[in-house]
Amino acid sequence: MPDIAALSTGTLLGLFVAAAVVIALLGTRMAGIADALADRTGLGEALIGSVLLGAGTSISGIVTSVSTAASGHPELSVSNAMGGIAAQTMFLALADIAYRKVNLEHAAASAVNLAQANILIILVALPILAWATPPVALLGIHPLTPVLVAGYLIGLHNAHSVHRDPMWVPRSTPDTRDEADDPEDDPHRTSVLAWSFAGLVAVVGLAGWIVGETGTLLSGRLGVSETVVGALMTAIVTSLPELVTTTAAVRRGALQLAVGGIIGGNMFDALFVAASDVAYRGGSIYHAVSERTLFWFAVVLLMTAVLLMGLLRRERQGPGGIGWESVLLLTLWIGGAGLQVALG
Repeated sequence: MPDIAALSTGTLLGLFVAAAVVIALLGTRMAGIADALADRTGLGEALIGSVLLGAGTSISGIVTSVSTAASGHPELSVSNAMGGIAAQTMFLALADIAYRKVNLEHAAASAVNLAQANILIILVALPILAWATPPVALLGIHPLTPVLVAGYLIGLHNAHSVHRDPMWVPRSTPDTRDEADDPEDDPHRTSVLAWSFAGLVAVVGLAGWIVGETGTLLSGRLGVSETVVGALMTAIVTSLPELVTTTAAVRRGALQLAVGGIIGGNMFDALFVAASDVAYRGGSIYHAVSERTLFWFAVVLLMTAVLLMGLLRRERQGPGGIGWESVLLLTLWIGGAGLQVALG
């Protein structure tokens, strides 16, 4: 890879913005492909959204976290992961605003999304548990890191079981939108769609590397803390595919895909911390971060709990035509971001 450290600050900003544009533009096509594959594979929008769309759109974020961790910037790496989850959860509130018929969490009822939100809370709580324990590391990797990966895989298996044989079924209302209401009409063969998705993932991953490298350099040159850069700059930029794909999915009427893509992407983003621990050669990455980064863990837990409450309650209309959970999600994210910026 070329050495970009010698570039001017203006050029770095230009690269940062250009990578953001690439990530945002390609996200729209990724949503359409994922929607088509959900119907053709029979796995369902919520599960495909969490696995294929969630992981695919998160590729830029994991590249950013791993590359910055390998470069010796644990704060930027972990805050990028948690900031990305917070931003993506907030995007659901924006999607709720865009979907004017009814509260999005009411229309996109899915037992799979409920199950995955619970797993996400577990995955975010585990690194806090690691932080509170002695800084043990085997070959530079904390023992909790493989547990985090195992928890993710068990969560996917659990979601598949819930989709295949649900023990809880949401009550259908006139405003509930089922996957059958969104027929697939893409003319391309399944193999073409799969390879196209893989190609888009590769390009988005390269853009994520550019975001991570430029973000690290800009943090030093502009005198901004790595936590702020990670949680509010690189996290938002690498989360742009989720914003674009969620909006595109809502417009297509694939509501379960939209919600599942965010929750599944958040589950995958929780693995950024595990991958960053492997890449970070200074010992346990859980013990290399400050309380400011832990603040974002707490924000993510709160936002996920609020989202889960909204998915369970399924309020039809709230203030401004959106659900109360959306109001709370926006308030939590804006409040957390404002506090971090104020602290510098």
